[in-house]
Amino acid sequence: MKNKALKQTPLLNQHKDLGAKLGPFGGWLMPIQYEGIIAEHIWTRQSASLFDICHMGEFLIHAEPKNIESDNIFTFRLSSMPLGSCKYGFMLNETGGIIDDLVAYRLETGKWMIVVNASTKDKDLLHISGNLSPEIIIEDISAKTAKLDLQGPLSGDIISQLAGEGIGGLKYYQCGNFILLNRNVIISRTGYTGELGFEIYADRQETADIWDIILADKRVKPAGLGARDTLRLEMCYPLYGQDIDDKTTPLEAGLEQFVDFKKDFIGKNALLKQREEGASKKIISFISDTRRSPRHGDKIYSEDKEVGFVASGSFSPSLGFGIGIGYVENGYDWIGAHISIRNERSELAAQITDRPFYRKGTARR
Repeated sequence: MKNKALKQTPLLNQHKDLGAKLGPFGGWLMPIQYEGIIAEHIWTRQSASLFDICHMGEFLIHAEPKNIESDNIFTFRLSSMPLGSCKYGFMLNETGGIIDDLVAYRLETGKWMIVVNASTKDKDLLHISGNLSPEIIIEDISAKTAKLDLQGPLSGDIISQLAGEGIGGLKYYQCGNFILLNRNVIISRTGYTGELGFEIYADRQETADIWDIILADKRVKPAGLGARDTLRLEMCYPLYGQDIDDKTTPLEAGLEQFVDFKKDFIGKNALLKQREEGASKKIISFISDTRRSPRHGDKIYSEDKEVGFVASGSFSPSLGFGIGIGYVENGYDWIGAHISIRNERSELAAQITDRPFYRKGTARR
């Protein structure tokens, strides 16, 4: 579907026209595509795309820094985050499984915003609330908060023209308060594509105006869930519920760097035991010999032995061949190994490779 007149159409009406469904928080979930997945993917890598991520969950935690010290919910320390910083990490269960992956924002000395996945929002709120000290307040602001992601190498110039040159002072994984269209917003230099990008948090009632003014710039086009998925897969960024879940630990998923073992957290003992004994499965990334795409749930074989499964797979628009990530038994994960991906209908030759697949991203420049 072409994006004719999208810039003049209110956000919610655009999504109704494109067949999107009503989201759990009263907003419309972003469509799979506007112009087309490959076109939107390439535009994001070359220019800038705008993604509607209003379905995500947002919580505010209010606490004195000394009181948050006893937090055992997250795999990182809220209290040690500098003001204006963002932090990626996890909430784990007692067995070390990932309840959710999330990003925390330290907005003020005693105020943090926690951004979680839409599908896990309710259970996340219960988990956090049930493990916070009574003097710590958590507030669910998901219903009144909207989130738009501007991603691509030109996104810095574009957002600076709208929110001021102060945006240029944001380093990777930093956030701040800005004025956009005379509205107070939070903008962070974060994203899920591997490109320079900014995430905008605003009042839900004001999102359509922000969406329209950003899309008025000819360098920006709207992009949907399809391109978001191929972009993140090229970077090997995990998708909750598909690549990681409550039966997968950060060690198995190759995400140990986001776990602070110097602090206490739920699931720490299980991870320490797994560290010592070794994980039974391990994540791999692989490329196919052709443009054909591996798919979620396909079986991974080493010669004639089934050794694992595909978690995510797709054709890579940037690279021109099939890519995927999955899990295999320990001992079958060495770089360069030849594997085959099989389902009931076909077989695909592939080779295990380093992560990420795409290495020309602008996110940290």
